[in-house]
Amino acid sequence: MSNQKIAELQLEIYNLTVKLNDLLKNAERREVADYSFATLEGEVTLLELFGDRQHLLVIHNMGQACRYCTLWGDGINGVLAHLEDAMSVVLVSKDPPKDQRNFASSRNWRFRLASHGGGKYISEQTVMEGQANMPGAVLYERLEKQVFRRHGAIFGPGDLYCPAWHLLALAGRGADDWTPQFRYWLPPKQMEDGGADMLE
Repeated sequence: MSNQKIAELQLEIYNLTVKLNDLLKNAERREVADYSFATLEGEVTLLELFGDRQHLLVIHNMGQACRYCTLWGDGINGVLAHLEDAMSVVLVSKDPPKDQRNFASSRNWRFRLASHGGGKYISEQTVMEGQANMPGAVLYERLEKQVFRRHGAIFGPGDLYCPAWHLLALAGRGADDWTPQFRYWLPPKQMEDGGADMLE
């Protein structure tokens, strides 16, 4: 494909994204239950996760067993302060709260965390019908004591929510030949610097 055709397609994708964003502003909303979640501080409801904000972004993460979800988490964590200027944000997974916090701390994540435990919330609020643990994000809106779902998005290689895939694509790389890792440097089992050997 010529560079001109690539540029034309990039512009088309940009224009479609603008149209998509306009549609999202006026998306239908439907009322949802006030689901319960587990946290290190105890049980919390979906309504309580809003805090004093009108909008809540809930990031569906498959948990620490998914390297791909970790890639999305790393990227969103980098813009979290900007997102929280506009709305409340929470990352949920099926992992128990203690496991969530330990893993988040290992990644330097600053998300508020809540566990759905693989229960009713994720089966009913999944971003892909029939897939109860699909990664993605859902935007909720609060009107007094009622919670409404505005829309959701599926996370997957090449989506709009993880810039790593688009930058890898510039080098001709993608999900078929690259897999994210939790870390890219594996320490040697025996050190030669005079200090204690690295822990496994």
